[in-house]
Amino acid sequence: MSRKKINLVLMITWMIVIFAFSQQPGNMSNENNRFVVDIFKKINIDLNEQLGNMCDFVIRKLAHFTEYFLLYILSFRVLQDRRKNYKLNYIYALLIVFLYACTDEFHQLFILGREGKFRDVIIDTAGGTLAMMILYLKVSLKKLK
Repeated sequence: MSRKKINLVLMITWMIVIFAFSQQPGNMSNENNRFVVDIFKKINIDLNEQLGNMCDFVIRKLAHFTEYFLLYILSFRVLQDRRKNYKLNYIYALLIVFLYACTDEFHQLFILGREGKFRDVIIDTAGGTLAMMILYLKVSLKKLK
């Protein structure tokens, strides 16, 4: 399989993973948070003690941020394979992240115990924005060498 196809398959697969997480009812999503807390407990970090009532909120928002950070990188790679206007690819990949985040939050409106919030779209897009800045810096530094 060519690199172009692999990148496209990875991006679509990651979109499906995000969709699957969003498909989970609210109570199941909370159990995922407990799983993360338990992992940290094994390395002697008590997130509940550190974050208190904010623990679930912080874990969820970091998950959103990370999911879309990765989606940006995968989207950017797909665009780099197909489009030679590299500077526009940064913007187009961020647009993909933003639009997918919007559809994801809309999807959550129909899931028991979940809510679709524009705040989450902003957090998702922030994850993509950080990925964009890191990739841009990486490419810029590479050009300086």
